[in-house]
Order: sequence, then structure tokens, then C-alpha cells
Amino acid sequence: MQQFDSINASEEETKKFNAMADQWWDPKGIFRPLHLLNPCRLDFINSQIEMEFNRQLGGYSPFNNLSVLDVGCGGGLLCEPLTRLGAEVTGIDVAERNIPAAQAHAQQSGLEITYRWAAAEDIAAEGGQFDVVLCMEIIEHVPSPSNFLAVCVGLVKPGGILICSTINRNAKSFVFAIVGAEYILRWLPKGTHDWRKFITPEENMAMQREVGLEPVDCKGFVYNPFGGDWRLSSRDTSVNYVTSAKRPHPKTEGI
Repeated sequence: MQQFDSINASEEETKKFNAMADQWWDPKGIFRPLHLLNPCRLDFINSQIEMEFNRQLGGYSPFNNLSVLDVGCGGGLLCEPLTRLGAEVTGIDVAERNIPAAQAHAQQSGLEITYRWAAAEDIAAEGGQFDVVLCMEIIEHVPSPSNFLAVCVGLVKPGGILICSTINRNAKSFVFAIVGAEYILRWLPKGTHDWRKFITPEENMAMQREVGLEPVDCKGFVYNPFGGDWRLSSRDTSVNYVTSAKRPHPKTEGI
């Protein structure tokens, strides 16, 4: 088995997700929280693409000719709907077993998606760049978030965007994301998250600026326990949240 010699690939975290790989597409299984969250994630992603690339949903293949890289793609929960919107999607993951699970489901769905067992550094070493790079629910699982973002920014084309979702670090997130989700509701296996690895929005956006990105937007994912669904919030980023940032075009000297 390949071992990724990368500061951004944790062997412990990879083992966790390898063990769960066959359950990605079970909406009632351990990935149920992501299935519930997925429409909200897509709403944010789609709105950012519409704004930054002047696209409009509703037409045929609105994301045609846009390239998307999903870093830590898992079973392809985001890759498939973005492909249906016309984007050229590549999904990568360091958890080996995630890739055949994603490939099998894409084939069953009649979708052409490039899935690779690879780390972000592998794509960077090949010179790969994309209009949109997704880092969804992954930055809290890597050993060095700042180094991870430094690699990911190189994968974004100038003028492109990086979208990153994660979990805030405070008392409320400990109660909801650790105690509630893992111990009381049992949405996730115990130990899925380490509260100490959670990142505040301020820390996240500061790291983005340090690697040359320009933060564009930050919104919270807020769970409705009565309806069992999620909504985007411009104010409440206290637990789950998502950011978008743009890689600016290189500055050119005036004449």
C-alpha cells in the first residue's frame, strides 16, 4: 500500500476514513450528517461559482468549461452534483478505499469523473491547476493546516477560488460537534474529530491571506434540529462554517 510522505497526510486520519469507505452513499449510515449538509454545501459552492465566474444556474450545463478539484473527495458527494452541472471534476483522496467507492457510484450514475488516490502535493507536483478547489471538512484532519493551504493555493488558477469548510473552535463547538454529534446523537464514530484541531474563522482567513489568497465570503452552516436540515447563515459561524477566497491575478507593472 502506498504511504504518502506528506506533512498534510495523517496516517491515523487516513485509517479512520479507510475504515468507513464502504458507507459513503448510505444516507442513513455514518455519513448521514454529510448527506443532510450536502444541499447547504452545494448552495454555497454554487453561489460562489455564479458570482466569481458570471454563471447562472438554471440553464443547460451552467458550469461548462470550469475545472473543479475536490481535495479529500471521500465517496464523491460533491463531485457528482457538480459534474451534473457541467463542471470537469477531479476528486482526490489519500484514503485509498474511498476512490473505488467513488468510482463505482459514479459509474452507476453514468457520470464521468476523474478520481485519483493522491495527495494535494501530487497534483501540485504535476502542475495541475483548477478554477475551483474544494477543501471541505478536511482542514481539521490535517497535521498542519497552514502548510496544507500553502499547497492548495498553488492548485488554484489565478482568478480562481478556493472554498474551505471546517468547524470553529469554542465551547459551543465542543458541545455540539464532539459531545452531541459523537456521543449523544452518535452521528459520527467517537474520535472522528479532535476539538483541538478545530480552527476559528479568523485563524482560517488569516492563513488564507498568508498564502496569497483574498478572502471573499464566510458563512455558517446552522443545523435545524426540528426540521433536520441545514441553512446558511451570514451571522452564525459558531460551529460549522465555510469560507471562499480568491487567488488574485499576478500584478503587472504599469508602463
